[in-house]
Amino acid sequence: MALSRVGCCGALWRLGPGPGPGPGPAAALSRARGLLEPRPARGAPRSPVCWLSTKAGSRSVLAALASKAKRINRRYERFLERTFPRFYVLYATFTKGIQALFLEVKEIRKIKSKMSRQRLSVQQLPYREMERLRQFRRDLIKAIPIGVIAIPPFANFLVIVLMYFFPRQLLIRYFWTPNQQVEFLDAYDAIRRDSYPDVVESLALAARSLPEPQLQKRLQELCAEVQQGSQPRVAELYAVRSLFSGSPLGLNKLRVSHVKALSQVLFLTPHLPAFFLRHRLRSHVLEIRHLDRAMLRLGLGQLSEEELKAACYLRGLNSTHLGMSECRAWLEQWLGLSCKLQASEASLLANSMVLLSLNYVRAKE
Repeated sequence: MALSRVGCCGALWRLGPGPGPGPGPAAALSRARGLLEPRPARGAPRSPVCWLSTKAGSRSVLAALASKAKRINRRYERFLERTFPRFYVLYATFTKGIQALFLEVKEIRKIKSKMSRQRLSVQQLPYREMERLRQFRRDLIKAIPIGVIAIPPFANFLVIVLMYFFPRQLLIRYFWTPNQQVEFLDAYDAIRRDSYPDVVESLALAARSLPEPQLQKRLQELCAEVQQGSQPRVAELYAVRSLFSGSPLGLNKLRVSHVKALSQVLFLTPHLPAFFLRHRLRSHVLEIRHLDRAMLRLGLGQLSEEELKAACYLRGLNSTHLGMSECRAWLEQWLGLSCKLQASEASLLANSMVLLSLNYVRAKE
């Protein structure tokens, strides 16, 4: 018994640091247990607590850097506003335009995802989503030339110069200042209004070859009233709708000069073969017809002033200097005609863009 105790003590002391003063048997035993326990291998994953703390630390660093960048940017903007006020207006317009364009792209992706998920066509969308897709497509087409110019190396400087000197032709609406928006819309309207008299003259010329004398007389009187500065009524236009579904006033039967004039009313290039002109004109007019039906379902009372003005401008009326009530009154007349016409009578809808808007402001006065 005594020998066994001595043997145990000897074994424990052999695990110790060696001869000489040192820790007692208990310390030696705990050290032996430490040597016998398995240690984590190199490269083993850290504990979740350590990982979360590292992630939280990186987030705080990023937040601090973002806050610092915002402070520097605010100081830079104040410096520009004080030192270069005219350049600051351009800078602020550009930054706001980038933000608005980024948000618009996000909204377009949501609409496309919704259409794919619910298997909807464009005509089944609500008015605002349909109009957003239409406008974004036009903006994208307008931005293609400047994107092509920027492809070669070191062409960015040329692009900046061109955008500065030709903002109306090269920049999309997100990068226009408020003053430029009014100025450029007036300029575009002046260009298309040059073709309004040509549209009325083409209608009067085509009316001479109509086979029905009574409807021929009605259309000739209507064209004469418009040429004299009068505003036609929707009922007068609706009464001659049957003339615009066949020859010579159907979209596929119009004279080429008439089609070119109508294309300019819709901001479409007239420098294309006749077949493409007719196809583009028909597709754009029918798109407006679908928008009109969606707008009627929504209700004019739900539209903001900006939306009312944009809707009038698209349909041929320069609304930049009109009030909200005037825009709503004109759109009521337009919807009263558009939503009653069939797709085969799209030619009347295209010509009504001129007939209903040419003398509207003068008639109100």
